[in-house]
Amino acid sequence: MNLRVEYESIERMTLSPAACFSESSRGRLYPEDPCSVRTVFQRDRDRIIHSKSFRRLKYKTQVFIIPEGDHFRTRLTHTLEVAQISRTVSRALRLNEDLTEAIALGHDLGHTPFGHTGEEALDEVFPPGFRHNEQSLRQVDELEGWRGLNLSHEVRDGILNHTGKTAPFTLEGQIVKICDRIAYINHDIDDALRAGILKEEHLPEECLKVLGFSHRERINNMVIDLITASRDRPEINMSGDVRRATDMLRDFMFKNVYIGSEAKREEEKARHVIKYLYRYMVENPEALSSEYFKRVDSAGGVERVVCDYIAGMTDRYAITQFTRLFVPRAFTID
Repeated sequence: MNLRVEYESIERMTLSPAACFSESSRGRLYPEDPCSVRTVFQRDRDRIIHSKSFRRLKYKTQVFIIPEGDHFRTRLTHTLEVAQISRTVSRALRLNEDLTEAIALGHDLGHTPFGHTGEEALDEVFPPGFRHNEQSLRQVDELEGWRGLNLSHEVRDGILNHTGKTAPFTLEGQIVKICDRIAYINHDIDDALRAGILKEEHLPEECLKVLGFSHRERINNMVIDLITASRDRPEINMSGDVRRATDMLRDFMFKNVYIGSEAKREEEKARHVIKYLYRYMVENPEALSSEYFKRVDSAGGVERVVCDYIAGMTDRYAITQFTRLFVPRAFTID
């Protein structure tokens, strides 16, 4: 019995003709024998979930750096929310849920410690520049386990193009790109309200009249609109009114939360942590972990390896390394 073949047959019978069928995948970077139980996209999803880079997302900043409350989002909980919303949309449009989920779970694997602050800091000091979506692809192609996860072309494309001007070539990837925004706008509002950075009356009423006045209403309305506007269409998108209200709400969050708010008061310190670590390790590569130090000559030079090392750090590990290298320790006598 080959369960994978049965699953592929079920896909042909139940999914929309516009879906990306597992049996029609463009393949992997390196050919592999197919699994007898899982489709190619189910296999990709499982590889991502079992990776070390996925587990590290638990201790990486979403918006609030080193939050003291237990209920603030991390990069991991953000990823899970994106996956849940994306699967709902994919199921409603009869697209490939397994592909959608794999892209969603892998889209932020290359994110730096300290959220976008860490990304900006690495972009300033690493000569070729740094983008977390490109690093996420590098993570699954090369860095995880030092040989990569060898994911399918469709998942790799969705990870790379979940942000930026280029749209993923699958509808499933396009779903993740929009649902990423739906997730972070709404959960960042929720966290900002919990932290006292915002109050309900601060939120722009003209947006709320379109999207909803509560967290639940906004996500529900945005998802239903995305499904309705995308049904039987060649691309995934929201309706004009909802898209405009969403963009306005996102702009509001950048102005009032993401840039210059009380939530960001520790950002400059985090920026210094990243830059000091990078510059020191480029000049003193022996400070790298032994695994990374061995790769300096074979993986594109010391700057590339240092960038990979720092991008893979969690917030707390970056702080630990900074403390070890730059904070004086007490002198003791045995």
